[in-house]
Amino acid sequence: MGTKLGNLLAELKRRHIYRAGAAYAVAAFALIEIVSNVAPMFDLPAWIGRGVVLLLILGFPVTLLVVWLRELPPADGAAARAVTGKLDFVLIGALVAVVGFMAYDRFAPAPGATTAQEAGGPNTGMISIAVLPFVNLSSDKEQEYFSDGMTEEITSALAKVKDLQVVGRTSAFEFKGQNKDLRAIGAALGATNILEGSVRKEGNQIRVTAQLIRADTGRHIWTDNYDRELKSVFAIQDEIAQAIAAALQVPLGLKPGETLVASRAIDPENYQAYLRAKALYRARGNGEKPLTAAIALLEPLVAREPDYAPAWALLALTYSNAPQENPTGLEGEERRRVNDSYLTKAEAAGRRAIELAPNSADAYAGAANSRVFNGRELEAIALYRQALKIDPFNPDALHGLSQQLVWLGPLNEAHAMRLQVFSLDPLVPQFTNDYARLLDLEGQPEAALAIYKSLPSTRLTRAGYIAQVYASMGRYAEAADAILSAPAGEFSPGVAEAAVRLLRQAPATVTPQDLPDLPNGLSFVYIHVGATDRWVKAELDALQSSIDAGYRSGGSTIRLHMPWAAPARKTERFKELMRRSGAVDYWRANGWSGSCRPTTGDDFVCE
Repeated sequence: MGTKLGNLLAELKRRHIYRAGAAYAVAAFALIEIVSNVAPMFDLPAWIGRGVVLLLILGFPVTLLVVWLRELPPADGAAARAVTGKLDFVLIGALVAVVGFMAYDRFAPAPGATTAQEAGGPNTGMISIAVLPFVNLSSDKEQEYFSDGMTEEITSALAKVKDLQVVGRTSAFEFKGQNKDLRAIGAALGATNILEGSVRKEGNQIRVTAQLIRADTGRHIWTDNYDRELKSVFAIQDEIAQAIAAALQVPLGLKPGETLVASRAIDPENYQAYLRAKALYRARGNGEKPLTAAIALLEPLVAREPDYAPAWALLALTYSNAPQENPTGLEGEERRRVNDSYLTKAEAAGRRAIELAPNSADAYAGAANSRVFNGRELEAIALYRQALKIDPFNPDALHGLSQQLVWLGPLNEAHAMRLQVFSLDPLVPQFTNDYARLLDLEGQPEAALAIYKSLPSTRLTRAGYIAQVYASMGRYAEAADAILSAPAGEFSPGVAEAAVRLLRQAPATVTPQDLPDLPNGLSFVYIHVGATDRWVKAELDALQSSIDAGYRSGGSTIRLHMPWAAPARKTERFKELMRRSGAVDYWRANGWSGSCRPTTGDDFVCE
């Protein structure tokens, strides 16, 4: 038996079967790697890659058989002595390297991250991923909303994977249409893994291509194509999210029968209307009236699809933010009536969203927003916290709750949360702006300045905030220059020049008759020319105007926590506004802020 086996092995060696097998394995591996990396670049269908692998598998035994038949035995029938040459050692080494690489690629923990610490995002050891905006490859460029919507829906599905941290949910859209190096994007967003792809929608057919890439090396971890009918869009989203989790070896944490994309019961046409409204909501603050347009889509949508929870959650967010647009251009009592109507509708939409989807963080965040603006702080904060129990990294909930804590307290929790928002979504101007304001509030002007300056120079309020920080440091010339750098249209004609004139005289006192009327965004200048009373009036007028309009947001009062804002806090008018805003009710239930404390009866004092 031993002799026969030895003869067989010798014959295999003589006929170069080992050499042929090793060469075939090395060549096959190289070809598979080329196809897997080139196919996504040319948007090739997934069956091409699978076909290449199948052909290579079938070709292996055929190749060995051909080599066996080509090497005829010696004429005398004796087994010739096989000679091991240098080529054999080279092929054996290459084969060992291929096997080793394949073993590492298969069994290394968390592809896309050699360690949890490396893969983790900001302030966490979790595996991190950023989803870049999927490219619209449809012939109709108006379908941009659909590819953007798919991006957000897949992002939301991935966010439900417990051990996966999705970063840059909003910031990722800053890279839309840019051909930046993935390593730079990964570094900017704090993500080790990046998902990118494309969407082609033609009539009732859609094709989605997605690929998962290791940001620091550019190595493709996973890729696939999906050709389906529009009605299967939810299945595509779920399959992509589950494939990503599998590629990163992250458990889904789903119960039997549960999916990552739960809300599927909606007509395809209505779903497209939902995606259009979502794109409009994301565009808020960028001119025109996108929130008004979003409401015009969502109201008839929920009438047609009364059980579609995501639409109700989006409607709650849209209603509660709509007063900021003042879409009807009203003032005074009429504006309050419209605002009250929006907030009432927002509260009802939020309740409906929670009723339909009690495990949706977006539903609770939408419901919380309406409570913020109608002065029901206790309810708002409880709802935000519930949203974060479901999704600890939900940007809307983190942003909303941290804003409330900044002005209501405690500041230490507000700081930790504000930093988390800034770290998770570092390229959202509003998040960046609010973190800088908090640093200034905490007495870190230099840090605040650095962040303010990172904002786009075209952003409204940027110049005013930079000027305010410079002025608080006694750097009046730089404060004046900052105001002059404001984008055209930020201030009414002559206003910026009047503020600059005062700053050029600071810290000298200016007589009351020489004081111009400055808007709320520049009223801080009064403090630095000996007219603190004018600043107090301007600040409290702005707060009262907001409350009178039925939009009781505390965000505008952030400066009242500053040490130099004590004159405003000591007024009876301030105390009354705090009662009307809902702040006092919150303090009595959760503890008083650092500048205010209770006295006798229902009274309190602020310092």
